[in-house]
Amino acid sequence: MKLDIGFGLDNATWPAFVVDCSGNVRHANEAALSTFGAAIEGEPALSSSIWSPEMDLTPEQFLAKIERSSLPMMQLKFRVKAGGTARFNSYVCPLHHAGQKFFLFQAMRDASVLGGEGDTVYDSPEAAQRKFESGDTVLRTGAFSFEASAAQRQKLECALQLARTVSLDFNNALTSILGHTSLVLSKVEPNHPWRHSLMEVERAAQKAAEIAQDLAAFSSRQEKDARAQAPGNLNNVLSRAVESFQKPGSPRIIWTFHLEKRLFTVNFDEAKMQQAFVKILENAVEAVGPEGRVTVRSHNQSLEQPVKSPAVQLAAGHYVCVEFADNGCGINPDVLPRIFEPFFTTKPNPPHRGLGLAWVYGIITNHGGSLAVTSPPAQGTTVRIFLPAQKKIVRDHTTQIEDLRGNQTVLFVDDDETVLTLGQVVLSSFGYKVLAANGAARALELFSEATSQIDLVVTDLVMPGMSGRELIDHIRWVAPAMPILSTSGYLRPSSNDAEDEYYLRKPFTSHDLLRKVKHVLSLAQTGHRPG
Repeated sequence: MKLDIGFGLDNATWPAFVVDCSGNVRHANEAALSTFGAAIEGEPALSSSIWSPEMDLTPEQFLAKIERSSLPMMQLKFRVKAGGTARFNSYVCPLHHAGQKFFLFQAMRDASVLGGEGDTVYDSPEAAQRKFESGDTVLRTGAFSFEASAAQRQKLECALQLARTVSLDFNNALTSILGHTSLVLSKVEPNHPWRHSLMEVERAAQKAAEIAQDLAAFSSRQEKDARAQAPGNLNNVLSRAVESFQKPGSPRIIWTFHLEKRLFTVNFDEAKMQQAFVKILENAVEAVGPEGRVTVRSHNQSLEQPVKSPAVQLAAGHYVCVEFADNGCGINPDVLPRIFEPFFTTKPNPPHRGLGLAWVYGIITNHGGSLAVTSPPAQGTTVRIFLPAQKKIVRDHTTQIEDLRGNQTVLFVDDDETVLTLGQVVLSSFGYKVLAANGAARALELFSEATSQIDLVVTDLVMPGMSGRELIDHIRWVAPAMPILSTSGYLRPSSNDAEDEYYLRKPFTSHDLLRKVKHVLSLAQTGHRPG
């Protein structure tokens, strides 16, 4: 069946379409239908519809190769509506939706560039990459030309290396800031006069962490890591988002909560989801003014049949619905259809750039979710978010802080002194005995001295001299059953999903570290080991 997705390029003037891993077209915009004709409708296979027979690779072979390529733009040939074939500058990227992987094709035809006899059409990203790396390729567009010379490639590599170094150092600094701030927040009372300032520090650090992750993704030429999404309880994120608006001196808003006590499990990126909730709440608070009312709800929803309405379209399955309702002035009916458009705003500009709700839309749809906004005249506004869920319950970790305590011995390894200090302070304050090592060499010394006493090793993956990977290999040789938790702001241990159980991405909060340590130790008790 067709892919049921909120497609952000439906109104684009250039052809755009989505295919699955088998090469079947699952969605196409109007420009694609106009360019390629009815051949692209009805979930056809690319090979039998618009893929040119002149291409050496089949669509399936091409898609397998594009996953391993760092070259985003290439020339491809497609069969067009008018008959024959045509060359297109094509941008192809992976797309995650509802737990499945697809590929987004955007095809830009430029007759001044792609219509000549001398043009080269690459049948794979590798072929284009090889030509690019030869040092004499000129990639032209209608506006400019770019010569991929060896000197320019060297400059690019220097820039990427600098970005990698900056992202690593930035992540280490943010790990210390977030870790210590979250630790202090867990100790202070809700009405403590410094609590608001600490929460603002934490919010700023979380935003900076997003920038660091973007920088790391750019420098590694990799797509953003979809596995940053982890199963959890959205009530925790909701509570923290609302708490940031309940500070001394804030508008006297009446807050009402109806949170499902046994909420289904959702896979989500906590930082991004909190940013989306905060942005929606900012709009609600601004709409109601002083002494208004905002209601926040969460509840489970199971659909045996698909739902298709003007407001939202949902496939059958389990969902968590998060609802934000305010009694403000509402949204003008003429404006409502445009609220998710980038750069559209009815507010003074600057400071508003019209990106807030477009950003929210991107976050929610990247989680496979849907949004519905209703705003009857003069009756306020309600924003409903539907996120795919699993029909199982995740315990609310924020109310079980004492469960994070332990008495085991942990060897904590990191070459950055601020992160090393954070590990010592956080773990020891929750009852753990900590052996600290500022590098792999020192870690091996401590490990050889106290192998039988050590219950867990926590190590950074990127360190000078001997890397964390090499350290893990040495430890595994001596103690194959030793549980090892690896951390990094840049590298992942592997592409194996099982390895994620033993990986903690920087920057992390004190609770992130404590929960992960507790989880890995519990896995070790059950005899579980990473494959």
